[in-house]
Amino acid sequence: MTLQKPFLTFGGAGLSPKAPGTVGTLASLPVGLLILYYLGLESLFVATLAITVIGIFEINKYEKETGTHDLQHIVIDEASGMWISLMIAYSMAITLSYPYAELLAIVFSFATFRLFDIWKPSTIGWIDRELKGGLGVMLDDVLAGFAGGLLSVVLLLAIDKVL
Repeated sequence: MTLQKPFLTFGGAGLSPKAPGTVGTLASLPVGLLILYYLGLESLFVATLAITVIGIFEINKYEKETGTHDLQHIVIDEASGMWISLMIAYSMAITLSYPYAELLAIVFSFATFRLFDIWKPSTIGWIDRELKGGLGVMLDDVLAGFAGGLLSVVLLLAIDKVL
């Protein structure tokens, strides 16, 4: 039995008939949080790096088998982007002293990652349109994760300044 499809669909989350990208992102969030809280930020970084690199190769193989690019049910890229956004936002939240900063980091990292993943401004959109294969599928979400994480940091700092 091959584990390729469960991996690429993040345990089947990408098979959702409606909004598979959002469902995949939502499914990856609690997994990322469990890794973060029980194993630490470093472990989440290693897990993110692993699924990103493995994802590139597995998507290349899957696209070769199916003859199609960036099918909607492939959501391992959303997991990677979500975890990057979460790591960046959470790293800032733990330095802040106001209540619920960590909870806000979680909410902001999800919302801002989805914003950039759907909107695809600038380089994110160019990569999505022009870069083929597993690298193209994964890299736009990686950049959306960084952009989402950075915007989350700005929001967290703005709240800190107000309080």
